[in-house]
Amino acid sequence: HASEPIEAMQPRVAAMMLIVALALVGSPASVSAFGVLRSEVAGTPVQKVIQLMEGMLAKGKAEKHDEQVQFAAYKQFCDSTSAEKNAAIKEEEEQMTVLSADIEKDGAFAKKMAKEVAGHEEDVAGWEGDKKSATKVR
Repeated sequence: HASEPIEAMQPRVAAMMLIVALALVGSPASVSAFGVLRSEVAGTPVQKVIQLMEGMLAKGKAEKHDEQVQFAAYKQFCDSTSAEKNAAIKEEEEQMTVLSADIEKDGAFAKKMAKEVAGHEEDVAGWEGDKKSATKVR
């Protein structure tokens, strides 16, 4: 690269100086303390990487926010659906209790009616026997 003019080498020299300064100092914030202007390194690969990382950070924060909003909506849906389902289950359990009591009451009524029917069948059988006896006597 000895044939390159000095003007063409200046951006590379500035980038190398920045890398050395970063390595020596350890942080990008301290580079400004050495007086290196941001505009001098705006086109360097290091600056491009920093810009890319800043863009990735912003995108990550936006995606996190979107996911938090989506999760909050989903959680609200789950909470309200759960409350509705629990209320419906309680209501149906109460209905089952009422229907079970009705079945028990109707079962007792059916037994009572079966006894009455049996008694009436005995009466009818007795009357049929009396009728046959009376018909024979005539």
